[in-house]
Amino acid sequence: MLDFSRSYFELFGMSAGFLVDIPELARRYRELQKVVHPDRFAAAGQATQRLSLQSATLVNEAYDTLKDPLKRAQYLLRLRGVELDAQHHTLNDPDFLMQQMALREALAEVLQATDARARLDALMQDIGNLIETQVARLAVQLEESGAEQLEAAVQSVQKMQFLNKLHAEAEALEADLEDAC
Repeated sequence: MLDFSRSYFELFGMSAGFLVDIPELARRYRELQKVVHPDRFAAAGQATQRLSLQSATLVNEAYDTLKDPLKRAQYLLRLRGVELDAQHHTLNDPDFLMQQMALREALAEVLQATDARARLDALMQDIGNLIETQVARLAVQLEESGAEQLEAAVQSVQKMQFLNKLHAEAEALEADLEDAC
């Protein structure tokens, strides 16, 4: 089966870095699933079945982590010894926090707008652009080494967490608007 002590990157035979070839990751994921899928071990003993299930779970978890930019960045930071907790890392960017407040206000006002769908679409595009900006910053920050770059990456991860949460709230509002039609 699999070596559970290996990193997710090693599991997929990829170098550890923020820049990941997603189609290649998906191809390797499918290959690994063929090897460890529990259905292949249905006739095996309980220990082998359990190990197969654990291996399949690990492959799924690794794939979910590596395909998502935010999870991948968080994982890379953990590999580099940086734990992301609110006690040790606070977001220190007043302009970003003010921008978040303005975006949240705009989201709250969408339902009152006569063109709610268009307003929400524009807001979601803005949030998407901000997420793309953070992903681009992370690509630079996590591909370079040094304490300063790691701290900048921590700040970018925290910003992405804010933005992803806001985007999820906008998607929920979009679903509500669709249900109302």
